[in-house]
Amino acid sequence: MRLERPTPGTCTIALLAVLCAAGSPVLAADGPETPPAAHAAVGLSAADLPVAGPSGSGGAPAPAEGPGRAGDIPPEAETLLVIAQRDPAALGPLSIGTPDAGLLLNPMRFPEGPFWTVRNPGETWGTDETIDCVVTAIEAVEARYPGSPRVVVGDISDPSGGRLNRHRSHQTGRDADIGFYYRRGEVDSFLTARKKDLDLPRTWGLVRALVTETDVDRIFVDRSLIAVLYAQAVAEGEDRGWLNDVFGRSGGKGIIQHERRHKDHLHVRFYNPRAQENGRIVYPVLVETGAAPPPMVKHRVRRGETLGSLARRYGTSVSAIRAANGLRSTRLRAGRSYTIPIRRMPPDEGPVVIPARRLPPEPVTTASAIAGQR
Repeated sequence: MRLERPTPGTCTIALLAVLCAAGSPVLAADGPETPPAAHAAVGLSAADLPVAGPSGSGGAPAPAEGPGRAGDIPPEAETLLVIAQRDPAALGPLSIGTPDAGLLLNPMRFPEGPFWTVRNPGETWGTDETIDCVVTAIEAVEARYPGSPRVVVGDISDPSGGRLNRHRSHQTGRDADIGFYYRRGEVDSFLTARKKDLDLPRTWGLVRALVTETDVDRIFVDRSLIAVLYAQAVAEGEDRGWLNDVFGRSGGKGIIQHERRHKDHLHVRFYNPRAQENGRIVYPVLVETGAAPPPMVKHRVRRGETLGSLARRYGTSVSAIRAANGLRSTRLRAGRSYTIPIRRMPPDEGPVVIPARRLPPEPVTTASAIAGQR
């Protein structure tokens, strides 16, 4: 039986025109540089968005005549839009926006398992892709070092995404905190570590698996431990060129990056090809039908601005801004960026782009080396 698509509203029509022009999701083929993933409708800079008026004003423009009309969208996108309007839960996990200004829909709770300990089950909700990536990396360590102690899995996201207590990120189900392996064996929480505390082969094995076997975006850890991990990788005979790329020693940004207050765990951010792209496609429809909250933007506060002035500018409320940023008072800090809930849909930026994995070169065997010398 063929499902007839309901008559779309303004947001839906505008989205269909964008989809026709954008085409299918794109996966980057090569290149050591990590191209920025296109953001979904949540989490744009305030400079890129027109000021929202009062509730009900604005809205997306009507589609232009010609090849961008709604009837020409790809079949897979049209199927998603039908599902979004009839049964949003059937879409599966959706990661919408940016890690520090976004939301998570249809989440999955991180499961119990024999090789890890979940520190706080109430804050370990994510997408199936993020959970699969974390499990894959931990199981890779166990496969390489059988009998490894269980590692601690910390915060991922709140069930509905958005701000998670003390975190600035962890809003879209794509960030996961993972503990280290320690010489002392199994622990049940994150412990501040120095070189002498770490089980370096297993900890490097975890980092290596994240880089080579998952769709990792970034791994954040304190620079003192970055140096220790690099030295361990060199000692194990890893290719220097590959390591310099991964650790950002070749001039560009590496996957492994310094973040202060990260001496007791790895903060790992993943790409979610399916959850991000599906979220980008259906989000305007979910907002239009009330199945998802409106989008947010980031605003850098200037001297003299107040919560009241920001609420008037963006057509929102003081309480909504405070909730989005976890503010306990009405004071704002000049120069700091704050998340602002808005009522107008930002323009779609096109398909999510996922870079190719940064893999080490294949090892040169004795036979191939001899053949190359002939």
